Amino acid sequence: MKVLVIGAHGQIGQQLVHILQKSQSCEVIAGLRSVEQEKAYQEQGIATAFVDLTKPQKQLEQVMQMVDIVVFSAGSGGKTGADATMMIDLDGAVKAINAAEKTNIQRFIMVSSIKSDDRSFWSDHAPAVEPQSYYYAAKYYADQWLYHSSLDYTVLRPARLLNTAATGKVKIAQHITEPASAITITRADVAEVIAEIIEKDKLHRKDFDLANGEVPIAQAISNFQ
Repeated sequence: MKVLVIGAHGQIGQQLVHILQKSQSCEVIAGLRSVEQEKAYQEQGIATAFVDLTKPQKQLEQVMQMVDIVVFSAGSGGKTGADATMMIDLDGAVKAINAAEKTNIQRFIMVSSIKSDDRSFWSDHAPAVEPQSYYYAAKYYADQWLYHSSLDYTVLRPARLLNTAATGKVKIAQHITEPASAITITRADVAEVIAEIIEKDKLHRKDFDLANGEVPIAQAISNFQ
C-alpha cells in the first residue's frame, strides 16, 4: 500500500512519514517542495516525490501514479497572508483532489481544522475571528470539494495544535461542543490517528473533530466507526 503524504515537511507530515516508514503494510512517499528537503529525507531512506502545489495539476497527477492513498497535510503556514493560504490550503488542495480523481486514487485523507465546518464561527459574525477567517474559509471549501468528489475520503478537524509529546489518547466526535479555545491536541497524536486509520483501514467517508481526550486512539477510532 503506497501512501503519498503531501506536506511531508510540515510538523504533522514529518511525524506521520516516520511512523509509516516503520509500518510493515505501508510504503510511504514524502511529498516535498524543495530539492534540499528531498535530499534530507532520502538520506534517511525515505522515498520522496517533488510536490509543488503552486504548479500545474499535471505535476500532481504524475506523482500520484501507482499511489493508493493520499494524505493532504500541507499548509501555507501561520506567517503567510490570505493570498498564500488561498493558493495552498484551498487551490492546492483542490488540485490534489482533482489529480487523485484523475489517477484513480483509492483514498484521500484531509487534515482540516476545528470549526472550519461551522460557518457561523468564522463567517456569519466576521470579523470576530479576523484575520483567521480566510484560513477557515480555505479549509471549509477544500473540504466541501472533497465531499463532492468521487473519492473515498476521511477528513480530520484537529483542535488547536501543540508541539508536545503524544498522549496516545483522543476524543473523536462529529462535533466537539467545547469552545475551540478550550481544546487542544498534539501534532504527534494527529499523526498517530492518521497512521492508525490507514493501517487499520478505518473511517471511510467520515469527517470528525479531533482533540486530546481520555480514550486510547485505536479504541476511539473503533467507537466512531
